Amino acid sequence: MSDSPDQAEAASRHRPIRSFVLRQGRQTEAQKRAFDLHWPALGLHYRGEPRDFDAVFGRHAPRVVEIGFGNGEQLLFAAARETGRDFIGIEVHGPGVGRLLNAAAAEGLRNLRVYQHDAVEVLQHEVAPASLDEVRIYFPDPWHKKRHHKRRLVQPEFVALLCDRLKPGGLLHLATDWENYAEHLWDVLDAEPRLRNRAGPRGTAPRPDWRRQTHFETRGLKLGHGVWDLLYDRT
Repeated sequence: MSDSPDQAEAASRHRPIRSFVLRQGRQTEAQKRAFDLHWPALGLHYRGEPRDFDAVFGRHAPRVVEIGFGNGEQLLFAAARETGRDFIGIEVHGPGVGRLLNAAAAEGLRNLRVYQHDAVEVLQHEVAPASLDEVRIYFPDPWHKKRHHKRRLVQPEFVALLCDRLKPGGLLHLATDWENYAEHLWDVLDAEPRLRNRAGPRGTAPRPDWRRQTHFETRGLKLGHGVWDLLYDRT
């Protein structure tokens, strides 16, 4: 007997979660198991429609999105320290998502959920306007060659989308260790009328205590490399 349309539709909705695991050839066995064991509790499958995050977390709390969390080191640090806030991580790299799922489950974190999907689509279709208290983007790919600058994540259209999703009074926090990219960020962010740099135009702030200093960053600082934290309030 063939599946009914409803059964077929239900199956198609669930298959993409498994397909993420199958397509990630570089994942370790532990990371693959993380999707089987912990995705149902911590993962958010992209649906392309507005999501009720109060229902997801079972409470109403300030909401923070971290885009491109890598291996999840900072996201775990934040969720464990800022228990009164709910965190949504967005990352496309499967091994990093797997590591985060394992670590979050081991720490018993309940204020953390994860997307493995394109951040622009998540923000456009699943996050309501003026619903975020903070957006964090730490050390995005600088695409340092001039011909690749158009590939940089932080562009005027994307910043406008972030401003739409941030509440008035919300915070956009970026960090980079490429001076040229910091210059690019200032060019784009200072031109957005809904954002105000806490340190003044083209200003940088000391690393705030809610952003953990990574091992990579520590090594860079010892070699004399700079790090720029940019804090912008949504007006």
